[in-house]
Amino acid sequence: MRSTTTRRNITAGLVGGTILALVLPTMASAHVSVSPDELTAGDHGVLTFSFAHGCENSPTTSLKVTMPEGLASVAPTMDSDWTIDIEKGDDGLVSAVTYTAIAPVPNELRGAVSMAVGLDEDTPDSLAFPVVQTCVEGSTEWTQLAEDGEDPHSLDAPAPVVEVVAASADGHGEHGSADEAGDADTANSDADDDAVSANALGTALGAGGLVAGIAALVVSVLAYRRKA
Repeated sequence: MRSTTTRRNITAGLVGGTILALVLPTMASAHVSVSPDELTAGDHGVLTFSFAHGCENSPTTSLKVTMPEGLASVAPTMDSDWTIDIEKGDDGLVSAVTYTAIAPVPNELRGAVSMAVGLDEDTPDSLAFPVVQTCVEGSTEWTQLAEDGEDPHSLDAPAPVVEVVAASADGHGEHGSADEAGDADTANSDADDDAVSANALGTALGAGGLVAGIAALVVSVLAYRRKA
C-alpha cells in the first residue's frame, strides 16, 4: 500500500510540475510588448506592438495605443488585417491610435500592429505607451508603470515602454557608435591583412624573378662553353 501511495504521489508531482512548466511561460509572456524597446533622441523608428493571448482566453478585437508626451510625429502602418482610427489633440498631433481587427485574433495566434514615430532632441528618457486590449469578452488595460526600484516584470498589466538614449556627436546613439567603432576596427584589420598579402605576393614574385634570372645566366654560360 505504501509503495502504491508513493507511486501515486510521484505521478501527481510529475503531472503538476509538467502543468506548471507549460503554464508559467505563458503567464510570463502574457502582455503587450513593444519592439524595439530603445530609440535615439531626435531620431525616428518603427514600433511594433505585439501580443500572443486574449483577455481571459477570449479572442482580441482591438488595440488602442495612447501616445506619450514627447513625440514629434506618429504615422500608423497600413495593414489589411486591421482598420485604423486616429485621434488628434488640440496641437494637431496624434494622441491615440485604435487598431480594430478585421477578424478577431484567436488566443493561439500572435497579433501585431505597428507605427512610425519621430522623436525630438528633448524627448524624455522614457516613453510609456498605455494600451487597452479589447476582446470578444472583456478587456485588459496594459497601463501599469513600475515605481523607482520596482521590477517591471512584477506588474500584472505593465504598459509597453521605450527607452530613449542620447545621441552621440555623430548623430547616432551610444550603441551605434560602439558598433561603428567595431566595424572600423574590422575594416582596418582587413586592410592590414590585404597589405600583408600584397607584400607576400610581391616578395614571392621578386624571388621568382631572381631564380629565373639565375637560371637564364646558367643556361647562357653553358651555351657559351659548348660553342667554345
